[in-house]
Amino acid sequence: MLERRPSYDDLIDHLVRSTSLQRGEASRVVLDVLAYFNETTEAFVRRRHRELQSGGLVNTEIFERIAAELPHRAVAPQELSLRQLRRIVYG
Repeated sequence: MLERRPSYDDLIDHLVRSTSLQRGEASRVVLDVLAYFNETTEAFVRRRHRELQSGGLVNTEIFERIAAELPHRAVAPQELSLRQLRRIVYG
């Protein structure tokens, strides 16, 4: 039996009507937003570490910033210590 994926056509239609986005652009926006909210805590920590490191920050600053950002995520994870954040990135 095939698994049905949810349809976001009504949301895409709304975005097309209420913005200057074309249907393909609106569809990509919806998929990007869904991917953002489906990102696990571990994936978020790794992604932000890479982004901040490429911006020239050192690990001390990076892990403090990530720890400060986590509670403000749409679905905030449990509080993680700086050591737990390091373990996510480095194993």
